[in-house]
Amino acid sequence: ERCEMVDGLPECIQETFSTCWLAGGPHYRSFDGKTFDFMGTCTYTLTTICNPDPTLPAFSVEVTKKEKENSKVSSIGSITIHVDNVTVTAVQSENGMVTVNNRRSRLPISLSHGKLRIHQKGKSMLIQSNFKLKVLYNWDDHVVIKLPSALSGKVCGMCGN
Repeated sequence: ERCEMVDGLPECIQETFSTCWLAGGPHYRSFDGKTFDFMGTCTYTLTTICNPDPTLPAFSVEVTKKEKENSKVSSIGSITIHVDNVTVTAVQSENGMVTVNNRRSRLPISLSHGKLRIHQKGKSMLIQSNFKLKVLYNWDDHVVIKLPSALSGKVCGMCGN
């Protein structure tokens, strides 16, 4: 719920989000609730704006999948989030550390005057943007992406539309 003053009176609006997740390497659930398995070993776009539009935030979330040692399944090697001119990469097993525009940094971090915040949440990393994108990554095999419903129908990638 988001509350703000409108014409001097408080007004609260229920905010809704769509959720996509990737678990255990090959298991996905898209924003529209479809589940599927995919075993590729490459870099894949999980979500981004389909058609560039100056009224929409410029962002993408990508995952690099690698072959798991002694296994036929793929695992998450790293996750990269691009928001405006900032690129954040978190690498599997490098807990508490990220690379921001090619510079290693320890969490927590606030970037672009607070438009992008990254901090530890339990054993995971949480990235939050000013337009309500949330990415949770456990530095291993699980990613959760939440987008505000205002972006429904405007995103592409493995997480769907």
